[in-house]
Amino acid sequence: MPYLYQDSKPRPAAHPGAARGTHSSGKGYEQLRRECLQRGVLFEDPDFPACNSSLFFSENPPIPFVWKRPGDIVKDPKFILGGATRTDICQGDLGDCWLLAAIASLTLNEKTLARVVPLDQNFGPDYAGIFHFQFWQHNEWLDVVIDDRLPTFKGRLVFLHSAELNEFWSALLEKAYAKLNGSYESLKGGSTIEAMEDFTGGIGEMYDVKVAPDNFYEILEKALKRCSMVGCSIDTSSAAESEARTPFGLVKGHAYSVTGIEEVSYRGRQVQLIRIRNPWGQVEWNGPWSDNSAEWRSISPSEQRRLSQAARDDGEFWMKFEDFKVHFDKVEICNLTPDALEDSTAHKWEVAIHQGSWVRGATAGGCRNFLETFWTNPQIKLHLTEKDDGQDDCTFIAALMQKGRRKLKKLGAEMLTIGYSIYESPGRDGHLGKDFFRYHPSKARSKTYINLREVSHRFKLPPGDYILIPTTFEPHQEADFCLRIFSEKKAITEDLDENVAIDLPEPLHPTPGPQETEEEKQFRALFEQISGKDMEISAEELEYVLNAVLKKTKNIKFKNLSLISCRNIISLMDTSGNGKLEFSEFKVFWEKMKKWISIFLQFDFDKSGSMSSYELRGALKAAGYQLNNYLLQLIVLRYSDEQFQIDFDDFLNCLIRLENASRVFQALSAKNMEFINLNIGE
Repeated sequence: MPYLYQDSKPRPAAHPGAARGTHSSGKGYEQLRRECLQRGVLFEDPDFPACNSSLFFSENPPIPFVWKRPGDIVKDPKFILGGATRTDICQGDLGDCWLLAAIASLTLNEKTLARVVPLDQNFGPDYAGIFHFQFWQHNEWLDVVIDDRLPTFKGRLVFLHSAELNEFWSALLEKAYAKLNGSYESLKGGSTIEAMEDFTGGIGEMYDVKVAPDNFYEILEKALKRCSMVGCSIDTSSAAESEARTPFGLVKGHAYSVTGIEEVSYRGRQVQLIRIRNPWGQVEWNGPWSDNSAEWRSISPSEQRRLSQAARDDGEFWMKFEDFKVHFDKVEICNLTPDALEDSTAHKWEVAIHQGSWVRGATAGGCRNFLETFWTNPQIKLHLTEKDDGQDDCTFIAALMQKGRRKLKKLGAEMLTIGYSIYESPGRDGHLGKDFFRYHPSKARSKTYINLREVSHRFKLPPGDYILIPTTFEPHQEADFCLRIFSEKKAITEDLDENVAIDLPEPLHPTPGPQETEEEKQFRALFEQISGKDMEISAEELEYVLNAVLKKTKNIKFKNLSLISCRNIISLMDTSGNGKLEFSEFKVFWEKMKKWISIFLQFDFDKSGSMSSYELRGALKAAGYQLNNYLLQLIVLRYSDEQFQIDFDDFLNCLIRLENASRVFQALSAKNMEFINLNIGE
């Protein structure tokens, strides 16, 4: 599938208040609901119909599902009953526990929940069978409209449902998320962080607790101060261990939430504590600092109140941070964007976002293992100017996300293996070439290349300028991507591939030389032989002349020039407008031609008569054209073959069209300047 370049200029983080409607009718939720009420009908969504294609794409339903509205399932349906809580999330017959764990975390943050699940919806007098939910996708908030027909079997919901049989917000949320991703089956398998990000617009980090950085406590402390969503879990060695309880009251393979982190004075020394919540609402840690442990007897009542410590079997408990690192294995942090935080929240992140594409033959260069093409990947410049408070370095998180792959599952697409490298900037502008990466090692890079939706990592680097290269592991793999930089202090980013510039020599004009060279004498003789006394040739005659000359050139190995190329040459060089080429015009063109042949041979590394399309950027720059990724990708799509090769005839056509376009641009610019000067004179 062709991926056209996505403009990668830095953008501000999207605000949920401006969520974009996604319904094919172009109408928003309110308009669709009003129309249904006026017509006295219940909404039926044509974009996600109540049929098998909305359920599965690779198989037929294992049982005969019946789509029913909540009012057909229970007598008194409610959207939310007694508040949205973790008991509203019971898994059905779909492997999307990763999504359910994120929804459980969502219920702990009322503001975030109310944004994803607008609370002004119900089954009251204005009920019209239509509901809507908001999700973040690649720096954009989307408003997803659905009807309330849900898959059932024998009168009960098949997928996500609430413990309260007449409560439906969670089942409808799952349906909206399934629609966003193409089908219910598309939700099989995933990471909790993926859904957390789609609920918040945040940026995810994953830590292996056993090898966490030395400042891991400070990382978690800052994350919670920023209201980040934090989860933790204990690994299992087999499926049989899933939800198995340890002697200390912890559950393996279970998603916990981290809700607090504090230091307390205990017997004359400071002790680091962390507060964990089991979304079951029961089953707690029974080791040191648990609810009824002896340690709390040495802590004053006022200090216990500060820590909200209470001996209740509510699923929430404190434990010593050192014990936490021993017993837990994974921590997931979803850092929220500034718009997701309360205005009074301290320590907000600064955010910069770039969109881009890897396109075969142009910007899909693969990782550093593939040096010949690695340099062609998109390049983002990162300016780190402000140190962290009280530190010598600058902290930032770089997150690279491949876009839309879950939705493309039904077309056979899988998650690509992605990652990135960071280099110190050499201090010059423009796209860095192959030799730079040949002789300079990376300063930092993503922890690994992996086939997840997003790869992220936290870095601490000295102030300075850096170049970030987002890539797939293998070259020639196509996808759109979103690169986000979350920084402690404001970081400035820019796309190195954005500028378009033309640097051509002054155009040559036909002028009689004092004495013809031997080459010119041969051309004149050939011209006279073909054209006659008027010394003008047509496109067909030019084709014969050029191919006759090029065949005698020993160092050139390529096919004949086409008639189309010769017509384009005449359109470029014909000053009289008669559709033919005079000998003086031909002499000027031949000087261009020799330069272009020299450039082509320079970039035809294997002397095969064609150049790799990945070398086109360098070849065009040598000819005087600096193009951005968008133009480069369009040219590659137009002129390269299936093996990403460009022969000389196509290279010649490309240069002729670029020169014609540059002349038009220069002419328009001159007219604009003339207009401006006239206005100034007035």
